[in-house]
Amino acid sequence: MLLGERETPDGVECNKGQEKNNMKMRRVFLPWLFAVIAVVFSINVAGATETDAPGMVTPTSVNAAGVAETDLTDMVPPTITIDQTELNNGGIIKVTGKAPAGQPVFLEVWAEGRSVRASRFDKDVDKETGKRPYIFYITKEMPAYYKIFVPTELQSKIDEEQKQGGKWSVSRLLKDLGADAAYNVPAKAQIDRHQSTLMASIIGSRGALLPVMDAKENKKRSMQLVKTRFRSLDKVFGADIDVKPDGTYSAEIKIRKGLAPGEYKIMTVVGKETKSQAVTFENKISFPTMYLANAGTSMNLIYPFFLTLAVAIFGVLMGAGGGFILNPLLVTLFPVLPHTVVAGTVTPTVLFSQGSGIFNYSKINFISWKLGCGIGVSMILGALIGPKLTEMITLDQFKFAFGWILLVLAALMFWQTTPGYLAKNKKEQAILKEFKRRAEESSKGKN
Repeated sequence: MLLGERETPDGVECNKGQEKNNMKMRRVFLPWLFAVIAVVFSINVAGATETDAPGMVTPTSVNAAGVAETDLTDMVPPTITIDQTELNNGGIIKVTGKAPAGQPVFLEVWAEGRSVRASRFDKDVDKETGKRPYIFYITKEMPAYYKIFVPTELQSKIDEEQKQGGKWSVSRLLKDLGADAAYNVPAKAQIDRHQSTLMASIIGSRGALLPVMDAKENKKRSMQLVKTRFRSLDKVFGADIDVKPDGTYSAEIKIRKGLAPGEYKIMTVVGKETKSQAVTFENKISFPTMYLANAGTSMNLIYPFFLTLAVAIFGVLMGAGGGFILNPLLVTLFPVLPHTVVAGTVTPTVLFSQGSGIFNYSKINFISWKLGCGIGVSMILGALIGPKLTEMITLDQFKFAFGWILLVLAALMFWQTTPGYLAKNKKEQAILKEFKRRAEESSKGKN
């Protein structure tokens, strides 16, 4: 209605009718409008859900091995099964399972409840300070067996590290393989460190105990101790996992003979945080194989028995008890034995041959007790220093020093048996004749 016009009764009735028609149209139109909105909304939600599901884009990163890693924090952990739960002095365990597709799969295997001691003396020049730290690291919680298995396609990286020889590194290889998340058990071991000095290290002193390291430093040092304990790269890493595109994987874990008896655990690791529940199997041994706890290995005692018998006969003949012969033979023929355990074991073993040798030599009056007691005092002092010094040197250093000592002794003894030497030293001839005469009299006396 325009301004200034007056409302008539007919106009009022017309407006009322139009309003009624509008009401009817709204009643019919609004339900259909709500229905269309609901359908459109449901389509959008379904599309969004579908996008976030199989085809969703999740944060990814590329690890050091060049493999794309997806953030698996909220995903289902991988599964793992083994074909048997018991081995008899080693064997093969077949592992199968399912992991998120497209991800590298790692297996961490260790001996549960069987720990050994591992130590390392850090005397290498520090690259930053240019000084030698002289710090002694030691732990008694190193697993008797530990190994990380990676996918077969990473074998080339292990081979490349193998070319480094004795300079191979656990930390460097873990980084190259992208398997740092699979290194867990040794990192938790308690490691003590002692600050030594050059003079203290010479006499075998550990030095003053230093404060406890933080978790990061402890993990770093544990990697060095793993190398010291197991020595060979193929005892710590293996590329035996076959991973399929759909995430299923399988591996054959070879547990070699001579390992520790008891429970072993296997755990699957995918990405940085995703891990499976650990599965358990048991390794059993029986006599004559026995477990040597401080060496972390098992051994058939028949072979070292006959070896020691032959060495003792020759050793007593030389008046040495056989320890200087038995030591390098055990290290060479039984490389599973740490050189520290060999050195410590041979010492009391020689007592048996030396005891019987002392008895027999005293019967034929070949012992000078004054000389023996005099040099025995210095042997007591050396026996106190020797064991401490042994744990602070590597196997290579041990072999080098021991080898040169044996070479010098062999050359000296050979020189003393040459005709020219004997001709110039008639006293040596007299001693040999006297030795022969007493031996013959002793033999006649027994008859």
